[in-house]
Amino acid sequence: MIAGKLISKTIVPLRTSDTGHEALAVMNDFYIRHLPIVNNKQLLGLISEDDILNNIVEEPVGSYHLTINKPYVKESDHVFEVMRLVGEYQLSVIPVVDVENNYIGLITQDRLIQYFAKSASFTETGSIIVLEMGRQDYSLTEITRLVESENAVVLSSFVVTNPDSTRVEVSLKVNRQEIRDILATLERFNYTIKGSYQETNYYDDLRERFDSLMSYLNI
Repeated sequence: MIAGKLISKTIVPLRTSDTGHEALAVMNDFYIRHLPIVNNKQLLGLISEDDILNNIVEEPVGSYHLTINKPYVKESDHVFEVMRLVGEYQLSVIPVVDVENNYIGLITQDRLIQYFAKSASFTETGSIIVLEMGRQDYSLTEITRLVESENAVVLSSFVVTNPDSTRVEVSLKVNRQEIRDILATLERFNYTIKGSYQETNYYDDLRERFDSLMSYLNI
C-alpha cells in the first residue's frame, strides 16, 4: 500500500490568511491536532494546536512561528514510511505531495490505523507469540521455517529494538489457535518466549469482564 491510496480530501488545508481561531475550529470538527498550511499548491508547513495556542488566535497563521519541521510523504511512499513519520513527529495528520512536490491531500492518523486494522494479519484469527533474542540471532527466515514446520503460517511480524540494548523483541501473528507445538519447537531451538496469546481466550476474557460489569451495573 502506498500513501496516495490513503489520502483524505475531506479536510481542507489552511491558507496563510486563515486565523488561528479558524484553524482550531477545523481541528475541533475533525478531532485532529495538526493542519497543513498551503499557498496555492505549495506546502508551507504543518501547524499544531500548540503553535496556535502559543500565539494570538485572531492573527493569521501565516504570521506564526511553526515548531514542527515540514514533514510530508510522497504519494508513492510506502505506508511504512507514513507510519515512521507519524510516530517520529507524533502527528495526527501528515501532508502528501506529488512528484512535483505539490500538495495533494493528507493522511489522518485514524485512516492509517483503520488500514492496518482491516489488513489480513489483523482480521484473520490466530495467536500471538513474542520472542526475545540478540540482534545477531534474529532471522525471520529461520523463525518462519520453524513455524511452518508445525504446519502453521506467520501472518505478520513486528520487531522492537532498543538503541541501548543488544536484544530485540519479535512479535509474530500465526494462523493457529493451538500453538503448544510451535512454542515447543521454538524453545527446542533456544528461542526465549516472552509471552503467547491465543485470541479466542483473550476475547473470552474480555466478554467475561464485560458481562461482570453489566451484572454489577444492573444491581
